[in-house]
Amino acid sequence: MAMRLNENLDDNGEMHEINVTPFIDVMLVLLIIFMVAAPLATVDVKVNLPASSSQPQPRPEKPIYLSVKADKTMFLGNDPVTDADMITALNAATEGKKDTTIFFRADKTVDYETMMKVMDTLHQAGYLKIGLVGQEVTQAK
Repeated sequence: MAMRLNENLDDNGEMHEINVTPFIDVMLVLLIIFMVAAPLATVDVKVNLPASSSQPQPRPEKPIYLSVKADKTMFLGNDPVTDADMITALNAATEGKKDTTIFFRADKTVDYETMMKVMDTLHQAGYLKIGLVGQEVTQAK
């Protein structure tokens, strides 16, 4: 005669286990929803971005501006610089402090490649805090 002992039964013969089947059903439905929705979130759409209308941030006492004009000439403050001496001039202006925020201004006709080259040069030199400067637009009330 075989006898079965079940530790999950109490005195009344009821089982005390969590039924995970509804949980698995809900998780599978959520998985399918995310699999369908994820590709929709990564669609490339060409957008003409507006100017920023956010509140301007307070400027430091002595900001350091790196500007690129439409003809791709660069200026550190009011002094012209070239690609070769830009980092040397920045090190002198920041006194070697790499955590100084560099305010980067570029003419709106400057191509994206030129902007990325300048930002890459700053990044490689250790200047990781780069503030992009734009024209403030006031909203009519």
